[in-house]
Amino acid sequence: MYTINGKSDKNYLLTQHATLVKRLAYHLKARLPPSVEVDDLVQAGMIGLLDAINRYEESHGAQFETFAVQRIRGAMLDELRSTDWLPRSIRQNMRKIEVAMTALQQRLGHEPSESELAAELKLSLPDYQALLNSGAGHQLLYYEDFHDAEDNEHFLDHHTKNESGDPLKILLESGFSGAVMEAIDALPEREKILMGLYYEEDMNLKEIGAVMGVSESRVCQLHSQAVARLRSTLRGSAWTGEA
Repeated sequence: MYTINGKSDKNYLLTQHATLVKRLAYHLKARLPPSVEVDDLVQAGMIGLLDAINRYEESHGAQFETFAVQRIRGAMLDELRSTDWLPRSIRQNMRKIEVAMTALQQRLGHEPSESELAAELKLSLPDYQALLNSGAGHQLLYYEDFHDAEDNEHFLDHHTKNESGDPLKILLESGFSGAVMEAIDALPEREKILMGLYYEEDMNLKEIGAVMGVSESRVCQLHSQAVARLRSTLRGSAWTGEA
């Protein structure tokens, strides 16, 4: 749709892609704690869409929707970072689970079960599962994971000081991508299937529950546990530089 001057009609693009913003917001919301309001994500996403419309140039050759999705998701993630959407207490609780996983794996020689993890944490199985539920939104990576012990500078700060800094490229070149694939392959079969359905098939928690024959709440628990296992594995792998 074009204006009389032959340029893309911004109002038309904004109206036509408003549903895209909502779809992306609800998909992201499924990965976040209940405290995050979907309306806040939609509002941030609309700002991202407007930014995409203002920046888009058809001469770049990319479809507008492809370009807009990147801007919309980026705006939503910026909003989440600015509001510190995951409470520090949740990160601390999930960190305790990661530590317990590492200790049990070294002691038992296999991926610990939920019952074994609950016992290690001195919790009942229902309390442990409730802890996993509260960890919805726990991520594989946080800014503070990239900490330089020598000068107290964070990885992302260090590598974005100039325009040539590309944190994602540096992560990939450091072997991170391969390490993640190996860590996922080592997950218990049920959690491996879940991660494939979630990230490769792009299913939401309800759809995954239907496929796996469990409740949406149970999918949330298994997802949180899988992410904790991945973090526990990656924290000690060579790409982080840790022992």
